[in-house]
Amino acid sequence: MATNSQFQHDHPVITAVRVRALSVPLSTPLRTASGVMTVAPLLLFDIETNANVRGVSYIFTYTPTVLAATKQLAIDLSALVVGQALAPLTLLTALRKRVKLIGSYGLIDMVLAGIDMALWDAWARHLRQPLVRVLGGTTARPINAYASYGMDGVEQAGRNVMAAAEAGFKAVKIKIGYPTLKEDIAAVRTAHSASAGAVGIMVDYNQSLNVPEAITRCKALDSEGLLWIEEPTDFDDNAGHARIAASIETPLQLGENLYGPRLIATSLRDGASDLMMPDLMKVGGVSGWIETSAICAAQNVPVSNHFYQEVSIHMLAVTPTAHFLEYFAMADPILVDPLRIVDGKAYAPDAEGNGMTWQEKAINRFIC
Repeated sequence: MATNSQFQHDHPVITAVRVRALSVPLSTPLRTASGVMTVAPLLLFDIETNANVRGVSYIFTYTPTVLAATKQLAIDLSALVVGQALAPLTLLTALRKRVKLIGSYGLIDMVLAGIDMALWDAWARHLRQPLVRVLGGTTARPINAYASYGMDGVEQAGRNVMAAAEAGFKAVKIKIGYPTLKEDIAAVRTAHSASAGAVGIMVDYNQSLNVPEAITRCKALDSEGLLWIEEPTDFDDNAGHARIAASIETPLQLGENLYGPRLIATSLRDGASDLMMPDLMKVGGVSGWIETSAICAAQNVPVSNHFYQEVSIHMLAVTPTAHFLEYFAMADPILVDPLRIVDGKAYAPDAEGNGMTWQEKAINRFIC
């Protein structure tokens, strides 16, 4: 068995972790049936090692209200990995043991995922390989991408689909949950007609309906040819979602708000979702995704991502049941080389690590 000194010789040692809080304006406010976001409150992680290798990642706190508190939590938790050998799975297992008594669902899980993603980026850069190759995959695997939009009104839904189709997307997600079912149906039909049916349409209710209303609305949408209906009611209401799923023909999509592989497994066990959409920040980063994708593959459940497209593309490329990549350019303003979509498909970049490089001048404009 290798000694600790041998282990550290083979693995760089973490020398510092830098955490920065940003408020990045969204090019278009993200409107949902449950609220509106005009800025992206982000936390950036930079992990330094004694091998002159840096790993980076970011997380999105949804509301600026918790940004400062999450930053302090990130600083405190990140300090625990300084001086440790760079071994992502080993370090995250140790960190989770440190918070076992308090539990991790919520801000702690979010921060741990940010640390995990930066650790994996540093490890892949140390090996001088793209993350997807470190995980056993290839940059040549194409993943179908869809453009993701907010709840922007019936007419704008059509314009959004036309813009996405012109950019080469073959699928688009719009958010619905208007005051009436009639408006929901009008938005869907306008979206379909804008591309003459050439673009697949998904819809997202953002948890805005109670279960009886969700059954009524989703059944009415069954005849609209949707690729999926997303989160019609409270994300943690497995029984309610199971009732909805059993009442409709359109596939139900959940997962973005489920913390960790166990909640994903429970959702599938309860019949709450036909598809699965893990969010890297909530499912446990790269380490959590690896376990989650195995759970989904064992049940032949198609897997798409929620946000974090830069790292998610690497994960989808090694996911046996990969379905769609959600494209939402939240972090593009602070990246040197944002992820590109070509003819509706995405590929993991052929660059070391996760492929992200900070645009420091932009970061300095948005820093809090």
